Amino acid sequence: MQKRDNVILEMKDVKVHFHLDEGVLKAVDGVDLQIKRGMTLGIVGESGCGKSVTSQAMLRIVPKPGEVAGEINLQRSGGQGTVDLVKLDPRGKDIRDIRGDEIAMIFQEPMKAFSPIHTIGNQIMEAILLHVTEDKQEAHRLALDILRKVGMSNPEQRLNEYPHQLSGGMRQRAMIAMALSCNPSILIADEPTTALDVTVQAQVLQLINDLKANHDTSVIFITHDLGVIAEMSDEVAVMYLGKVVEYTDVDSLFHNPKHPYTKALLNSIPAVGRESKRLESIEGTVPFPMNLPQGCGFYTRCKMAVDGVCNVADVPLVEVRKDHKVRCLLVETELKEAEVVS
Repeated sequence: MQKRDNVILEMKDVKVHFHLDEGVLKAVDGVDLQIKRGMTLGIVGESGCGKSVTSQAMLRIVPKPGEVAGEINLQRSGGQGTVDLVKLDPRGKDIRDIRGDEIAMIFQEPMKAFSPIHTIGNQIMEAILLHVTEDKQEAHRLALDILRKVGMSNPEQRLNEYPHQLSGGMRQRAMIAMALSCNPSILIADEPTTALDVTVQAQVLQLINDLKANHDTSVIFITHDLGVIAEMSDEVAVMYLGKVVEYTDVDSLFHNPKHPYTKALLNSIPAVGRESKRLESIEGTVPFPMNLPQGCGFYTRCKMAVDGVCNVADVPLVEVRKDHKVRCLLVETELKEAEVVS
């Protein structure tokens, strides 16, 4: 039996800051994550919480003027040891050898991610020729094979078509095919089911699960859909305002959530058997991550917030029980009081 707890990628205090004329925009502000071999880490949160920028930091494709700090340690395949991706030149050969080969990404908008002036086959074969083989006939064969694996209808024809000639579902399958063409160790799926109908969405999710099982690939699944997270993930990181506010296994998150933000997200989901009452909503929006005041980032929207406690100092991410971390002073206080009583 394989060990499922070995870490293939670890992020330590990762920050992505954009130095603008108006100030420093802290898109990601001290994220710690672990991606384990053959398992799926779900990253969830509202739009603007830093999920996609976190994934961009892993691939070192953060747009200018963004700067990445901290550590992103990748356990390279083939016994090549560990490398800190933050220390690599974003335009250098070392990171280009890793992108697409060891870490691949399914982008949120395939129509924007694909080049409109090159065929699907040309773009899939480019990755194969760069990382797998220099033989064009072999690359063509491998491209056809991966399109068949992702369930693309008539792959011989699709290989010679342009992105605009494909439906949304087909483009998403082609994007998955390109990401998987070099058998990556880590697959980043950034909202891969956006704008897809329910039937195609289910097919795409099943496809990712099948490929993960067959190739022991680690998956980072980014979405705002908690229903998808429940189906796909082994562990979950809830992000808010560039920070991880809760980090645990998927069962604990849904059955024993601790952070007020996580609870509010779960209470906003309609469920079979739930009493027919108005769903909870989170008032306001995610603050703009620039020139923020001291304290918890969720303070202004939290129904449990305590003035003079939650808005005084930055809140650390604390382990409240084994493998369950929460960034909330109120949860810490509850635990300490419970320990005193017991």
